[in-house]
Amino acid sequence: MTFFLSTKQQQTFPGKCQKKMGSLPHVVEDCFGLLKLYSDGSISRNPEVPCPTPLLDDDSVLYKDLLFDANWNLHLRLYKPSSSTSLEKLPILFYFHGGGFCFGSRTFPHFHNLCARLTKAFNMLIVAPDHRLAPEHRLPAASDDACLALKWLQGQAAMHGKNVEDVDTWLTGVDFDRVFVLGDSSGGNLAHHLAVKLKAGSMELAPVRVRGYVLVAPFFGGSVRTKSELEQPCEAFWNLEMYDRFWRLSIPVGSTLDDPLVNPFGPCSQNLAEVPLDPILVVVGGGEILRDRLEDYATRLKQLRKKVEFVEVEGQQHGFFTDHPFSDVAEKVIQRIRDFILDNSN
Repeated sequence: MTFFLSTKQQQTFPGKCQKKMGSLPHVVEDCFGLLKLYSDGSISRNPEVPCPTPLLDDDSVLYKDLLFDANWNLHLRLYKPSSSTSLEKLPILFYFHGGGFCFGSRTFPHFHNLCARLTKAFNMLIVAPDHRLAPEHRLPAASDDACLALKWLQGQAAMHGKNVEDVDTWLTGVDFDRVFVLGDSSGGNLAHHLAVKLKAGSMELAPVRVRGYVLVAPFFGGSVRTKSELEQPCEAFWNLEMYDRFWRLSIPVGSTLDDPLVNPFGPCSQNLAEVPLDPILVVVGGGEILRDRLEDYATRLKQLRKKVEFVEVEGQQHGFFTDHPFSDVAEKVIQRIRDFILDNSN
């Protein structure tokens, strides 16, 4: 779960934890000193970027930023191979970044480099949208924004061939009928909820058609701990308490770890038995705290006769794919995702 930090800011949640006369606000949640939530509801963000990584910027991939939602000033980044021609109809891959819903941006070097890697590996147009961040904007804000990004593509597709000057030129040669969604960590959570909302065939997005979803270590939770959460509550960096902290900062006030936004199979979650789903590929590191929870997620979907594949990458911990997109291990995952895309493109 890597993250991006915006400029330092202070915001207050109306009606929440307002300080008493003469008292000083104190820190109630602290994410590594990078994000602090105070007792009066105010928030501070440190402008420092915790994971400085060289930005991959060579001639093999082109990219540019576009506004996709003016109401919240949300942008996305488009990537395409520099070698692509107007004669090609590039498939489309949406990439939703991680960050525990509290951090992240398309501009963060780790996410940018992964998108560049995927662009070249798959010869696809990559769409990497931002979303509103918690705790300023708690869930379901991020889920709503993910849907808005796909609706933006639908708007572009609807105008295609009618009024070309209103369609971004990079979208005049794409295949709106072959769209895939890849979500990493909290982005994998967003991908799951998109799959459930849009259902198989994604009819409400026509003429856009989503063909499948790739969930890389999706960030789920639940009040009942799994075996791996109890027996392996720590990784090299991440631990279970950190995950709980992100949930406290991102879920609606008063919610629990069994909120449907957190736990896809919680006591209050939608019954997925009657929900038709497009194919789903779940990828998880064998050394992840969430390993058993994600295997259980895939197993339950299979029991409901959904088309689901579960891939465990032995020994890997959370963030391995995003943090090291050019590693041999990442190459094996990319090959598996490539097979999934090819298998579900017709």
